[in-house]
Amino acid sequence: MKKIECILRTACLESVIAAVEQLDISGLNITQTVGYGSQKGGSETQVYRGVEYTIKLKEKFKVEMVVNDSKVDEVVNTIVKVARTNQVGDGKIFVYPIEQAIRIRTGETGQAAV
Repeated sequence: MKKIECILRTACLESVIAAVEQLDISGLNITQTVGYGSQKGGSETQVYRGVEYTIKLKEKFKVEMVVNDSKVDEVVNTIVKVARTNQVGDGKIFVYPIEQAIRIRTGETGQAAV
């Protein structure tokens, strides 16, 4: 099993969810996050109560899922295809090995727990 973690533009989230569901992936965890990568957060400035400040962090979503080893390439390729805009800030995908998974409610382990 592998954990696929991707950081996405907010505009791409719904498309990625729909595409991954088409691949019969049964569970996702989604976290709203902020950060920046190679674009260094840009130089957007805003005014709040008469004070100008620079916004360095960009809003993103982190999507996490655990999949069978045989589905990793298909899922990663699908995410890239759906989320790519060819602009700086499209995001990143990370793939991690999962040693064990346990469903707390039933005690199932391994792929059955996912």
